[in-house]
Amino acid sequence: MRGREGMQGRLRLGVLASGRGSNLQAIIDACEGGQVDAVIALVISDVAEAYALERGRQHGIEAVFLDPSLHRTSEEFDAAAIDLLRRHEVELVCLAGFMRLLSPHFIREYRNRIMNIHPALLPAFPGLHAQRQALRCGAKVSGCTVHFVDEGVDTGPIIIQAVVHVLDDDTEEALSARILAHEHQIYPQAIQLFAEGRLEIRGRRVLCHGTKTSQAHDKRAWGAMNP
Repeated sequence: MRGREGMQGRLRLGVLASGRGSNLQAIIDACEGGQVDAVIALVISDVAEAYALERGRQHGIEAVFLDPSLHRTSEEFDAAAIDLLRRHEVELVCLAGFMRLLSPHFIREYRNRIMNIHPALLPAFPGLHAQRQALRCGAKVSGCTVHFVDEGVDTGPIIIQAVVHVLDDDTEEALSARILAHEHQIYPQAIQLFAEGRLEIRGRRVLCHGTKTSQAHDKRAWGAMNP
């Protein structure tokens, strides 16, 4: 798998979000600012009042509330989402605070074409309340991870991570805010690497080829590629 190698035009994104959509906004800003060679074709939320929908509409992006109560099962909900994504010719699905687990059918449909951002250095602290988990365990560093999505919970191959030091007097809110700032940096970077066709999944590892995006090999303390 090498992203979009050989394909023409800007990468078409579909973003799934359940909340305020700050990572969505970071992706929008990077696309509009030319840092990411992509266009957001569609925003989907499972929450009617999610501010992510309003963020999309403010930028002229079609934003759709997909009501879970109208679907008997998660598979039916996912089938409706897949239909929307297909109709908008989405090539890469980006989860941005989407609080539903994707069904195996969804994973198969977009195998190796679904990314997620998680506020921890996976495989440590998967699932909910990752920052709280880090503080309770006395971790000295935490951070965030962009990974491909598989059938597990935060278990897919890791694309890029950013390291954030845990301070002695940290609260969950303070640590979360510092991690979030780095999420907004590395998620657009991971999308750009995919858009450039530079990512290869080899077993549990994601390899990055070429040197078009200099940040991928930057040795700044906050970021790391695999390898």
